[in-house]
Amino acid sequence: MLTISNITKTFNLGSVNEKLALDGVTLHLKAGDFVTIIGSNGAGKSSLMNVISGVLTLDQGSIIIDNEDVTFLPEHRRAKDIGRVFQDPMMGTAANMTIEENLVLALKRGQKRFFKKAITYKEREVFREKLKFLELGLEKNLQQKAGLLSGGQRQALTLIMASLMNPKLMLLDEHTASLDPKTGNKVMEVTEEIIKSNKLTTLMITHDLQQALCVGNRTIMMHEGKIVADLKGEERKKATVATLLGLFEKNSGRGLLSDRMLLV
Repeated sequence: MLTISNITKTFNLGSVNEKLALDGVTLHLKAGDFVTIIGSNGAGKSSLMNVISGVLTLDQGSIIIDNEDVTFLPEHRRAKDIGRVFQDPMMGTAANMTIEENLVLALKRGQKRFFKKAITYKEREVFREKLKFLELGLEKNLQQKAGLLSGGQRQALTLIMASLMNPKLMLLDEHTASLDPKTGNKVMEVTEEIIKSNKLTTLMITHDLQQALCVGNRTIMMHEGKIVADLKGEERKKATVATLLGLFEKNSGRGLLSDRMLLV
């Protein structure tokens, strides 16, 4: 479903600040795969998502989504096929627009625009049904401004927006990291339900090593722009947080006192 072949990306090429963000990364996801991504700061995790979504252009390599070569397509041309949720709950919604206005924007993402009634009765019913799934009462307040919602509510709304059109690929960039533990757990529960019910192929960055092994069906570790470990099947089932720390030490040459050192 997703095939990434030998991609590279360098920032500030030729300057003293030159940084090789992605170094020959190759990755293949089958339809329905839910892959968690771990790695220290600067490992290339977000850069990987940015080149997949079209935010960044590649230096070399190719990206194919559902048999379509999107390597040279701009971000807006990929939008209909990719849903994304960022770490910052404020990034996924327009604060001055209502809940239903935000949902309409998500519904029309990647489509040609023309004059017609902005929101139909049928669309409102779809929105209410989708929001009801969250069990946050948002379906009763479609006219409320998104900026008045809590961080957890906005992130849950962003999840609905990102999955509204059943994208071919879902990208989750540490989307629970800035939430308190209770809210983060709720958003993660919603995430798993949405992905399972819609059978979405998903890449999720996380700094929670236990979560990385418990969520989805595959875990990859990145370091210095490369994929240095790829756990799936029985190997992943048997893996523990200690396993991941050992893999990081082996590939980085650095010892870790705890998993907290991997998270910074």
